[in-house]
Amino acid sequence: MNDLEQRIVIFAPVGKDARLIRQVLEGANLDCHVCPELGDVVVGLAQGAAALFVIEEAFNAEFLHELTEYLAAQPAWSDLPVLVLSREGLDSPGIQKIFEAVGNATLLERPVRRATLVSAALSARRARRRQYEMREVDRRKDEFLAILGHELRNPLAPIRTAVDVLNTMQDSSPKVREIALVVERQVKHLTRLVDDLLDVARITNDKVALKREWVTVDTVLQHAVEICRPQMTAGGHALDLRQPAGSVLLSGDRARLVQSLANVLGNAVKFSPKGATIHLRAEVQDKDIVFTVRDHGAGLEPEACSRIFDLFVQGQAGRSHALGGLGIGLSLAQRFTSMHGGTVQVRSEGRGKGCEFVLRMPIVVAERRSRDRAAANRASPRLAEQVRIMVVDDNVDGADMLQVMLEMDGYLVSKANTGQGAIALSQSIHPHAVLMDIGLPDMQGYEAARRIRELPGGEDIVFIAMTGWGHEEARRHAAGAGMQHYLVKPVDLTVLRQYLAQIRERALLRA
Repeated sequence: MNDLEQRIVIFAPVGKDARLIRQVLEGANLDCHVCPELGDVVVGLAQGAAALFVIEEAFNAEFLHELTEYLAAQPAWSDLPVLVLSREGLDSPGIQKIFEAVGNATLLERPVRRATLVSAALSARRARRRQYEMREVDRRKDEFLAILGHELRNPLAPIRTAVDVLNTMQDSSPKVREIALVVERQVKHLTRLVDDLLDVARITNDKVALKREWVTVDTVLQHAVEICRPQMTAGGHALDLRQPAGSVLLSGDRARLVQSLANVLGNAVKFSPKGATIHLRAEVQDKDIVFTVRDHGAGLEPEACSRIFDLFVQGQAGRSHALGGLGIGLSLAQRFTSMHGGTVQVRSEGRGKGCEFVLRMPIVVAERRSRDRAAANRASPRLAEQVRIMVVDDNVDGADMLQVMLEMDGYLVSKANTGQGAIALSQSIHPHAVLMDIGLPDMQGYEAARRIRELPGGEDIVFIAMTGWGHEEARRHAAGAGMQHYLVKPVDLTVLRQYLAQIRERALLRA
C-alpha cells in the first residue's frame, strides 16, 4: 500500500462535520483527505483510499449515482468500506436505500463517541489493507500465469511443427501417421487449456480488447466445429448442424466468437453419452446472431444453472474431474459474449435430460464483399523458391522443425539463434520475411527487429513475431518495433502460411 491508499476520504459538505471528523481521526494518527465538492470524491477515491467517511445528508441523487457507478466499476479484489454518519440511524427513510446501493457500508448513529469513530475507521483500514494485499497476490498470480504460458508454449511449438512435418512426409508409414495424429490432438488440447488459463488472467485485469473484423457465420461455425471434431470423433458423436441460407456477415472478434462457440460445443460433447447427437443451430433474428447448442447428456439441476458460468465450476450434474478440464470454458464463453453486447443462457429439465445453451449477440451487419485473394495463396512451390525467410529462435528444435516445414513448402530458409546472429545473417541473405522469437539470449527480439530494419533494405522486410508471450503489453512492444504480425506459440501454422503467401505475392509483384 502507498500513502494515498491508507488515507480516509471524507465527504461532509454541510456544517462542521468534515472538520470534526478529520480532527478526531488525525488525533489517532489516521491520514485524512477532505473533499469539499461532490466532484472531488470520485477523483479522491481513484487516487487511493482506505475508506470513505460520508454523512447521510450528502446522499442526494447525484452523489448516490456517482458513488454507485464508481463502486460498480471496482476491480474484483476491491470492496471499498463506506462509513455513513446518520442522525436518525435505521429510522431514517433514506438509509435502507443507501445500504442497498452502496454495499459495504457501516452505519454510525449520532451522537457518536470519539472512540467509536476511531475504531470504525481503524477496522475499515485493516479490512482495506487485506484487499490491497489480495491485489498484490492477484498481480503475482497473473505474472506467474504469463510466465507459465510462455514456458509451456515454447516446447509445444516444435512438437506441433514436427507433427505437421510428419503429416506431410510422403514416405511416412500408416502407423507413424496414426501416432502423429494422436500427438497433434493432444497438443491442440493442451494449447487450448493454456490459452483458456491465460485468458482468465487477462479478462480479470481488463486486458482483453476485442479486435473486430468482418467474419461470416459460416466461418465461425466451421472453425468451432473443426476445434471440437477430434473430441466428437473419439466419442462417436453425430452433429446436427443448421445454419442460415446464404452468407451472413458479423462484426466481431473472430477468434473470440469461435472460442466461445467451441467452448460451449465442447462442453456439450464432453457430457453426452457415446454415439449421441449434438445439435448446433445458428439463426439470424433481426440484428442478432443466435447460436444454440443442445445435447442429450448429463443435464443440470435448477440450482446448477445459476452457477455453471462461474469460474472453475466443473461439469454438469456434479460430474467433474473424471472428464477433465479446468472449469473455465463456459465462463470465458459468457465473458466474450458479454463483450460483444450479448448474453448466454442455459436451460435444462434436470439431471440426465441434457442442456441447451443459447448465445445471442447483436453483431449482424449488412453484407460486404472483399477482393478474393485465394489465387495468391495457391501460388506454385516454384514461385515460393524466390522468397527468403529467416527464422530467429534460440529453441534449436523449434527452429529446425520450422525450417524443415517451410523448406517442404518451397521457401529458402536460414536460421539464427541469437539477436546478433540474426543482424549479421540478414545483411548477407536480405530476407523477405523474418520469423522472430522475442526471448533471445543476448537481446530481446524487439531490439533485433529494430536494428535489422535500420539496415539498407530493412524497411521492406516483413517481421512476424513468434513467441510464448501472449499478453497485450508484449504485442504493443512488437508493434512499436515495427513487427507487422504477432503469433503466439504454438503457432497456428495455417495462419503463418497465409502470412507467408501474402509476402510471397508482394515479392513476386516487385520481381
